[in-house]
Amino acid sequence: MTDAAVVSVLRAVWGATLLAVPGRLLRLEGQPRTSGNARAVLRILGLRHLGQAAVTVGSPRPRVLALGSATDGLHALTGVAFGAVAPRWRRVALLDTAIATGFAVAGALGARMSQRS
Repeated sequence: MTDAAVVSVLRAVWGATLLAVPGRLLRLEGQPRTSGNARAVLRILGLRHLGQAAVTVGSPRPRVLALGSATDGLHALTGVAFGAVAPRWRRVALLDTAIATGFAVAGALGARMSQRS
């Protein structure tokens, strides 16, 4: 299994988790009362991750990996911004930022490595 495939599997698992149990994740992150809107946002993010995993598995070319990395980078930046303006959600936003940053770095490294081979 290639590195890009491993990252795609991890991304798919994370996306499926966001989709399946968003309320539980929010409670684990210190949000005892979660709104339907918060759960809906996590489900949308889960769908994004599942879609990106499917695209990457279907076409693990350097350009696809680089575009995915850029998408994850933007995702991380929005998490930082949201955490800055919404103190109640800061902890969740920063966790999401950390995960998106990890995927961005993995995608960038994967793109770079696949260009060399």
